[in-house]
Amino acid sequence: MSTLPSSFPPFPEISPGEVWLVGAGPGDPSHLTLLALHALQRANYVLYDALVDARILDIVNRGAIVRFVGKRGGKPSQRQQDINSSLIALARAGHRVVRLKGGDPFVFGRGAEEVAALSEAGIPYRVVPGITSGLAAASLAGIPATTRDTNHAIILATGHLAVDDWSLDHWAALARTGQPVIFYMAIANLPEITAAFERGGLSSDTPVAIVQSASTPAERVVETTLNGAVEAVKGAGIEPPAIVIIGKIVALRSSLRSLALADVR
Repeated sequence: MSTLPSSFPPFPEISPGEVWLVGAGPGDPSHLTLLALHALQRANYVLYDALVDARILDIVNRGAIVRFVGKRGGKPSQRQQDINSSLIALARAGHRVVRLKGGDPFVFGRGAEEVAALSEAGIPYRVVPGITSGLAAASLAGIPATTRDTNHAIILATGHLAVDDWSLDHWAALARTGQPVIFYMAIANLPEITAAFERGGLSSDTPVAIVQSASTPAERVVETTLNGAVEAVKGAGIEPPAIVIIGKIVALRSSLRSLALADVR
């Protein structure tokens, strides 16, 4: 932080007994915000998620305790209730706690659940926004989230069927909006999602892009169509984490990407 001008607003300090929910961005450490970097260098206890790039952990204060509490679908994971309890216990013990979450804490990151638990326990907290992986994946792949000529809205959606009242009909309803959709965690349910979008009225040749591990050395982008997406994912061996982008904004990639500089890794 020493390179910042003296006129730059001072950063708030993380105090003993506080919990900061910090967004780690899409992966590459260069996409961290300045406040996120500041928090990582001031915390003495960091609980981090599965999708946090290991290079970001190298930035953490050398004297801090760093603990993995990640969740991955279909694999043994920490219970959310246990994570909440750990945050509360560490704060009450006087630690300066950072809860490090991939992307943005409040975009499909269970940040609201953790904030609710902290609030109920009387623990002071701060949310440090991060670049959410869906928008980052689109931008890094050369796909604009919005343009004046294509769309006036963008939908961020989960590909999980984890909510009690969520059904395939909701996915069809998203298609009927006519707006591009950026899906998180959608690879497992991609056959159901693409079928629902066709039922919702989207043409089978609607452009689709799948971005695996955006902003990391493992990043790959597959361009396909709605009816070809499932086979394209299989053929390319795409695995989570991956973002699925459905809509006409995908078709802009070929023209906008031609002179783009190589991404920073």
